Amino acid sequence: MKLRIAFLSLAALLGVASTAAAQQGADFWSTPAIKGIGPVHAWPEATLKPDAATTYKAIFDITKAGKDTDVNAGLSHVARVINSFAAAGVPLDHLHFALVIHGPATPAALDAKTFEAKFHHPNPNVDVLEKLKKAGVRLLVCGNALGDWHYTPADVNPNFEVAWSALSTLIILQDQGYAVLAM
Repeated sequence: MKLRIAFLSLAALLGVASTAAAQQGADFWSTPAIKGIGPVHAWPEATLKPDAATTYKAIFDITKAGKDTDVNAGLSHVARVINSFAAAGVPLDHLHFALVIHGPATPAALDAKTFEAKFHHPNPNVDVLEKLKKAGVRLLVCGNALGDWHYTPADVNPNFEVAWSALSTLIILQDQGYAVLAM
């Protein structure tokens, strides 16, 4: 009896999973603003949809590192946020977004030459950083983190500004009305 219940439960679960998979066709996920990174799906019945007439301000605090061969997950999340707002019809010029990289995430901000010399393969973050910059995101790296990791401003991707410090940047931008999101 227990085996039959387990089998029926598994069959029901697989049926739900296959129905969900069938709904997720090629056009289920989209990347309207940051192509190929940070996919989103806009559920018609979702609440708290961003307002296209509103201007939004956020700073993304990126401190976590993943594998040095993968795009930093925090950067992918920033792309997803931008895609989410774009899918709701919010123009990119209504998004005043910045990100600050520090701590273990610092190597993501390195230029291609410095990253490859350190890790012996290309920086996987270059493409997403270029796309975020083109979307209007202000890219900052903590000056203190550069020192902690024995890098200099000359080692940084040219799309970045070197911030006085990540902590002061977070306080300054929060005082200017930016929401802080930890990544």
